[in-house]
Amino acid sequence: MFSLSDNRNKKSISSGYRLKRTIMFLELLPEKNGVYNILDVGGSSDFWKDINTEKKLNITILNIDKNVHENIKVKNITFSHKVGDCRKMNYFKDKSFDAVFSNSVIEHVGTFEDQKMMATEVIRVSNFYFVQTPNLYFPIEPHYLFPFFQFFPLFLKVYLVKNFNLGWIKKENNTEDALNTINSIRLLNYKEMNLLFPKSYIYREKFLGLTKSFFAYRDLT
Repeated sequence: MFSLSDNRNKKSISSGYRLKRTIMFLELLPEKNGVYNILDVGGSSDFWKDINTEKKLNITILNIDKNVHENIKVKNITFSHKVGDCRKMNYFKDKSFDAVFSNSVIEHVGTFEDQKMMATEVIRVSNFYFVQTPNLYFPIEPHYLFPFFQFFPLFLKVYLVKNFNLGWIKKENNTEDALNTINSIRLLNYKEMNLLFPKSYIYREKFLGLTKSFFAYRDLT
């Protein structure tokens, strides 16, 4: 299961979904002449390395982790980098970007109030946005790669995180670190995505007939 979810493997199911998702974003971009100024919230330049597009893209990578800010060369894409918090993007003016893109980030920013802060900022700085997140109710939790992990009682989650490597999550040495890891992920459902991104189209991405993830998109021009 881990290999099927490994984004580093171009042949994995996860990489295939990610590529299709990004292509869909580029196809949905409102038409314009010249270069598209795009903000990738919580991403990395490495994310775009397999994209082949005729559109000219100037992508600003916003990430709180300075270690992801490395330059790579991709045809028709130039990158710039900003270390910052997506919940408070006051360094960007209103409608600064033609589009804002975010893939599997909003579930990592904290509480629902933190997620609302991120959503509000995404809408504020964008003319078009495309925000993806895993579905709370998909049976395989996408970080731990463990069936229904997201619905386990807290004591059981803590026990598992302290004693086992689960998916992308390495085991923690103590209860405090285990709790911090568990609390760093808050998956969203369809209703919550509608609340965060009102009047958006919420697309249901399917796997074997089940909704694997959602992405909200809307043209604000």
